[in-house]
Amino acid sequence: MKAYKNLIKQLDLNHFIDTLETFFARKKEIIFDGDKKVFFTLIEEMDKIIFTPPKEVKNLDTSLQSIQKFGVLKLEEIYEFTKIIHYFNYLKHHKQITPESHLYAYLQKIQIPENLLQLLNYFNEEGRIKEGIFENLDSINTAIMRQNKNIQEAFYTILHSKSIQPYLVDHQIHYINQKQTLLLKSGYQSVIQGIILQRSHSGFFYLLPDTIKNIYQKIQEMENELQQIIYEICKELSGILTKHFHFLNFINKEFDRFDHLQARVFFAKHYNLSFILPQYKDQQILLKDFAHPILNNPKLINLDFSKQLLLITGVNAGGKTMLLKSILSAVFLSKYLIPFKINAQKSKIPHFKNIFTIISDPQNSKNDISTFAGRMLDFSHILQEKEMILGIDEIELGTDADEAASLYKILLENLLEKQAKIIVTTHHKRLASIMANDSRIELCAAIYDEKKQQPTFDFLLGSIGKSYAFETAQRYKIPPNLISLAKKNYGEDKEKLNILIEKGVQLEIELREKIQTLEKQIEEYQKKQQTLNDLKEQHLLEYQQKERHLQGIYHDAIQALKNDLKDKQTQDIHRSFNNANKILSKLQNQQQQTPQKKEFKINDRVKYKQNKATILAIQNEKYLIELDTGMRLKVDSSNLKKIGRNKTPQIQQKILRPNNAFVHLDLHGLRAQEALEKLDKFISDSLISGFDEVLVYHGIGGGTLAKITKEFLTSHPKVVSFEDAPPNLGGFGAKIIKL
Repeated sequence: MKAYKNLIKQLDLNHFIDTLETFFARKKEIIFDGDKKVFFTLIEEMDKIIFTPPKEVKNLDTSLQSIQKFGVLKLEEIYEFTKIIHYFNYLKHHKQITPESHLYAYLQKIQIPENLLQLLNYFNEEGRIKEGIFENLDSINTAIMRQNKNIQEAFYTILHSKSIQPYLVDHQIHYINQKQTLLLKSGYQSVIQGIILQRSHSGFFYLLPDTIKNIYQKIQEMENELQQIIYEICKELSGILTKHFHFLNFINKEFDRFDHLQARVFFAKHYNLSFILPQYKDQQILLKDFAHPILNNPKLINLDFSKQLLLITGVNAGGKTMLLKSILSAVFLSKYLIPFKINAQKSKIPHFKNIFTIISDPQNSKNDISTFAGRMLDFSHILQEKEMILGIDEIELGTDADEAASLYKILLENLLEKQAKIIVTTHHKRLASIMANDSRIELCAAIYDEKKQQPTFDFLLGSIGKSYAFETAQRYKIPPNLISLAKKNYGEDKEKLNILIEKGVQLEIELREKIQTLEKQIEEYQKKQQTLNDLKEQHLLEYQQKERHLQGIYHDAIQALKNDLKDKQTQDIHRSFNNANKILSKLQNQQQQTPQKKEFKINDRVKYKQNKATILAIQNEKYLIELDTGMRLKVDSSNLKKIGRNKTPQIQQKILRPNNAFVHLDLHGLRAQEALEKLDKFISDSLISGFDEVLVYHGIGGGTLAKITKEFLTSHPKVVSFEDAPPNLGGFGAKIIKL
């Protein structure tokens, strides 16, 4: 237990873990045993539902020991048990926990005995016994309340008595030794009797009147009786709990287990954190957008640690130690299913039985141990372990650099043979160089910004980093002349090696930046290609839908004509033409609603790559164009080529017109029925031919033809209006009809 707490301290996770512990309903250690895969599944399901966290519950280990020995629990202890039972009963009946979920199956295995469920009806929210459960308890409580009311009435009577007014210091009731008293001046004995409980600093007397004292004595007797009643109730309820000791022992442990899960879920929701289930088959550590909890404005870590040993070199104060702590923190937190800031979908963290660190300086005057000796002591313990991940900060600390390089090389190789996963930070170029050829080792360099003269807190895999000791000293105000002398002392050969390392790192950075740029361009091209393909499919689908729709309209119109023409009655034929005209008018309206290309002032025809387009507008020296496919783009003038103007083909509507269509009809000499048939056919042919105005001659005569013509035109739905023709076209013997 002490080891994992020390690890939390070394990884700077104290505050983070302390915050998590505030979400527990009962104080406990953060680690817990059990199948992590099952718990992870339960956490995922709990994260998707809305539920209430449990109330604070006290530790019940002592209470369990007491009922195991047939002891009598206090009322508040019994209430703590009912809180646990009530919470599990609430979860078992939660509507959002569906029968197919693992959480439902887990909860249904907890079968609460019926008489324990009945205990839930005994207590209110404050942990007191409800009224109506025990008659004698209700009776004594009522009596005590009545006596307390009598005290208030007695004080009211005393305070409003005229005889005591000269002796009252104030009209307040003062509590002395949990008793209500009056503050009186000397000489009060002539008007009131009582016991002096205390004197004030001003020489006045705190008096407990005899009448009030007598009531207090009655209350005391009643409270003694109350305690005896409560004891009998506790004895009865403890007997019920004793019968179910094994169940209570079980549910008490299950509550702690569920408390671990619910606390993690609410902690993750509150701080927007993610869970990762550790992997057992693969030792690859893949971190995407990870941030150590201690950092306020962190630079997110993206790291693929696939090999066995990560050797981190580079600039001082460049984040090497924090990278080491971050990797170990991610492993530790995932191991115990503690949520943290990371892209869980793109990350992968293995499970390690042991997590070790050699980070702090073990030098201690009291223990009489040096830095190097302390580290060797740590190593001696670690060499005996297996299935581990180990973090060593500044491995060269405490002894000669060359000797340490040779020693640590052997120690690290021994651990690698045991399949240990290791993270090492160092300034030893010698250690890095002699281990660089090992295929199990991944080099990593902390990057320094030469222009800004400061670390970037970024890391470059595959390179050995320069320490930048002189630059760091200059940044922290060491005099330049001293730094120049130090560089001369350092030696030209070593400085050339540093320059070579520095150039190598810079070239690697430039190469990776170019690769990232090309990858972004490829990604943008692929997105554009996908957009074009989607548009193509969409246009094809719309075309096919319109084609099917038009075919349906055409078929409906033809079918309507065929069906209705079978009936030779004039009125039916008239209605069939009307139906056909309605269907055709729908087609005309749809064709008229087909969007026409707007005219613009610029409106030049241009060629953009392999597509023809029209310029719509100029915005901020960019040209807004519309491709013939319908897509609009903003482009530079360099990407456009002017071409000749082509006329946009107009969509023409073709309506078949009867070959014998005329703009006038003569009804002279026809019988009424024959005239109506010809007039009906004439109107229909005129509509199909698209005539807006026609002329019909019916003559004056006896007025029969004029009458039936007027009636027919009045009832026809396609006739807008009609009137007598002017004298030169027939006058009262003809009608001009507007369609």
